[in-house]
Amino acid sequence: MEINMISWFEVPVTDMERAKKFYETVFKVEIAIRDFGGILMGWFPPAEDITSPGISGSLVCHKDFIPSSSHGPLLYFNSQSGDLSDELSRVEEAGGTILQRKTLIDKEIGYMALLLDTEGNRIALYNT
Repeated sequence: MEINMISWFEVPVTDMERAKKFYETVFKVEIAIRDFGGILMGWFPPAEDITSPGISGSLVCHKDFIPSSSHGPLLYFNSQSGDLSDELSRVEEAGGTILQRKTLIDKEIGYMALLLDTEGNRIALYNT
């Protein structure tokens, strides 16, 4: 396969400012808000090197986008520090809830953790 099968993701939110603050605090990034005809989108920053592997995505605030802690896809966010304990240490102060602490998946695969964001979405953290 020449390209990643996934090219973009969208995380539904009900309060853009609250969600923006949560993700900026946990991941230490800046999220740019754009209004597309009544659909508010908070873009996650892309990698500085556009040839870096992976995808990017957005927070989306609109009546048709409904957060869920149990339905739909589970998004795994890479640890920006290389140790997801760093991101986990900021989850609760940012208003989120840790559902599963740092857990070894397999020595060859790495670690993961599960959490709820401020909007009620279940998301995961990952690092090797």
